[in-house]
Amino acid sequence: MSKKILVTGGTGFIGSHTILALLKKGYEVLAYDSLINSSLKSLERVKEILKKDKPHEDIKLKFIKGDMRDTNLLQNIFEKSRKMDKEISAVIHFAGLKSVTNSIINPIDYWDVNVNGTINLVKVMNTFKCSNFVFSSSAMVYGYSTGEPLKEDFNIDPINPYGMTKAVNEKFLKNLFSDLSQEWSICNLRYFNPIGAHESGKIGEFPLGVSKNIFPLINQVGLKIEKKLKVFGCDWGTIDGTCVRDYINIMDLSEGHILALEYITKKKPIYLNLNLGTGKGVSVLNLINAFEEANNVRIPYDFSDRREGDIPVLVADNSKAKKILNWHPKRNLLDSCRNGWKWFKNNPRGYY
Repeated sequence: MSKKILVTGGTGFIGSHTILALLKKGYEVLAYDSLINSSLKSLERVKEILKKDKPHEDIKLKFIKGDMRDTNLLQNIFEKSRKMDKEISAVIHFAGLKSVTNSIINPIDYWDVNVNGTINLVKVMNTFKCSNFVFSSSAMVYGYSTGEPLKEDFNIDPINPYGMTKAVNEKFLKNLFSDLSQEWSICNLRYFNPIGAHESGKIGEFPLGVSKNIFPLINQVGLKIEKKLKVFGCDWGTIDGTCVRDYINIMDLSEGHILALEYITKKKPIYLNLNLGTGKGVSVLNLINAFEEANNVRIPYDFSDRREGDIPVLVADNSKAKKILNWHPKRNLLDSCRNGWKWFKNNPRGYY
């Protein structure tokens, strides 16, 4: 019998790709999302992809619209699963606000949604004895780095409200794990920079409103929706003066969630912090060049002032995830650029 997994933030970029990976592995999924920054059509596309591969197979996916701060609704979901079907065996928690820039402008919203939402969810899980938890964390918990690949035991010292909310959630979950009244299995996955799209081009990244992420912006310039890309800073002290990041393919990231989930459910109780990144640093200009090479598209750009809250270098040491989960990134930067461009070219207005 397949296990039932609750995925919060399930219609978002990472959530929808991870749900696709879960369904392909035979899991039953409850997707929960407020839809304030995503579209339910992403899950309709997930079903299209699955139906093409296995047209006669039943897709075990249900969607519930709701806010993470709605404790009553969360309780109802767990209660109904217990009474009518089968209990939720684990939660993958993506839901939250994620813009560094917006977190500086609206810190109250970020602390409320990201921290209170997690606490509400865990309270309900605790009530229903559901204690397998994969948390969507971020490399932003590390703060400034010396430029060397970041290891999980490095100092946690975030410099913006978004990173602070992720770090506080991790501390809360560590306290939870230390509570001996219930055996928890928890994995905090610290993402670096997810880019690309599913190879079908049917699902990808397209947040509502103005995107703050570089990859959608590059694609918008490629499509001539925007005239030029704005590169924030050319004097960062890196190889070419632009920020260096670790760009991980969205499907590699999604597969990492499945491996983390399966690992912690077998190793109960356990508490893990794991980086998910390629271990390779790529500057903004490197990324632009790779995109142009992969897609034969020109991306004009201008330099502008540094952006508040940015960090010059963020690159993962991913050796721990490789060792513990036997997880290895399979797609390279050109793959990500090609599949991401396919998604944007086929869906210039996203899911609309």
